[in-house]
Amino acid sequence: MAVSPLRVVFLDRDALPDYAELPALSFPYVLVKHDRTAPEQVAERISQADIIITNKIVLRAADLAAAPQLKMIALTATGSDNIDLNACNQRGIIVSNVRGYATNSVPEHTFALILALRRSLLAYHQSVMAGRWQASGQFSYFDYPIQDLAGSTLGIIGRGSLGEAVAETARALRMKVQFAARKDSSNISTDYTSFTHVLRSSDVITLHCPLNDQTRNMIGPAEFALMERKPLLINTARGGLVDEVALVQALQSGQISGAGFDAVSQEPPAPDHPFMALLGASNFILTPHVAWASPQAVLTLVNEVVSNIEAFYRDQPRNVVAGFRAP
Repeated sequence: MAVSPLRVVFLDRDALPDYAELPALSFPYVLVKHDRTAPEQVAERISQADIIITNKIVLRAADLAAAPQLKMIALTATGSDNIDLNACNQRGIIVSNVRGYATNSVPEHTFALILALRRSLLAYHQSVMAGRWQASGQFSYFDYPIQDLAGSTLGIIGRGSLGEAVAETARALRMKVQFAARKDSSNISTDYTSFTHVLRSSDVITLHCPLNDQTRNMIGPAEFALMERKPLLINTARGGLVDEVALVQALQSGQISGAGFDAVSQEPPAPDHPFMALLGASNFILTPHVAWASPQAVLTLVNEVVSNIEAFYRDQPRNVVAGFRAP
């Protein structure tokens, strides 16, 4: 008896570079690819899908209701806050993410931001472009602060594979590393430091945690007020972890000495987004959510997506973040 091919719908192919083609699946299927999908297009495009592949397209309960035969959502990312996981649990729709694919790319990008800010590389580069070196009349000038990383303290919020990889690099640079406990935790194990103490005592704070109801805007005005050492704040995780208006105020008031962000709550940011006012500042760096995007990481990611789909087809789902029916 012939097996009907599964309909696989890729909603946002442009979320991956052109070279990152998904390897062929081993079972009968029809692949429908859309470069991008607007919110009003979601329901129609997934209406006959058995499997959805997506990175950032929002799939809420009303969207999922339009796809009665949907069995799986394969994320081309780690974060799953764009998916209504409760709705997927209710219907038994498997949601699988990709983990551990950027444990070199993200830490390297993190330290590129840290080093550029810690040593005022943007400020010096911009001043050379403006003719300051010639005007100085000597071999060197010292207009902007330069600080070594060795001996400084790195506070890491998030202790998954990325947080651990960042810690390993930091120790190689002879930094002191402390992992923050959960923000409101009262029972802290010996290998964690209280969230408040990390804010107070770190020279650099870097975020490597998921975005959810507990972490949204986890750093805001009250947290910036605790940062006694005026640290750098680095976010290569998710937009929304930091109150973005408060970040602008903290940077402009000197509560922190610099910030490097690779993620924004709205991507791409609108022209009037608070960060747009900082783009000319030498102590602020904004990159377009590319910390994960080395070719090595991207190719690992696409292979993992296919492995997740194949495991689902064998009824042995892996990297599952939702799909268990509520009792």
